[in-house]
Amino acid sequence: MKAFRGPKVWWWRWRRNPLKRRADVVEAWVVLGAWLLTALAGASAGLGSAGSVEHGLARERAAWRPVVARVVERTGGASRAHSHAASGERVWAEVRWTVADGTARTGQIRVRAGSKAGTAVTVWTDPQGHLVSRPTTAAEATFRAALIGGLVGLGAAAVPFVGGLALRGRLERRRMDAWDTEWARFGPQWGRMV
Repeated sequence: MKAFRGPKVWWWRWRRNPLKRRADVVEAWVVLGAWLLTALAGASAGLGSAGSVEHGLARERAAWRPVVARVVERTGGASRAHSHAASGERVWAEVRWTVADGTARTGQIRVRAGSKAGTAVTVWTDPQGHLVSRPTTAAEATFRAALIGGLVGLGAAAVPFVGGLALRGRLERRRMDAWDTEWARFGPQWGRMV
């Protein structure tokens, strides 16, 4: 196919050419605009969402605190016959802890199987004293923010990219229709001798 197209010429869409039509100029600007919008939309949406995610996770790390809680009652565990397979097994258990104002709270968390009543476990709470999961580390937050920012950036960049492709396709159809019209007018004269 390269033999028919000729050598690669940079910026050919903006060079002067007596055979260039108005549709070619419009297509050149559509391509440039679509690429610029794709880059700007993708970069701004990706960076904005990554910053927002990282900021939210940093706020959680600053606000959530570890608290020592106690298991309320003995938890069930694997039988002695299966204890070799269940050494790291965790089961749901009710725990009790005290918040800063002295109020006792209870909740369900996963603890080691066979934990006795009164066993101390560490839980994470928000400023209101509700149970939350362990906050992400700085490295986990950076990875999560980069991943979400990349996905949002790709999604945002896809919109102008697909729009540019659709507009180019429409311009191509109009150009082919114009060529068909011209060929219908001049095609019959092709074989005549003047």
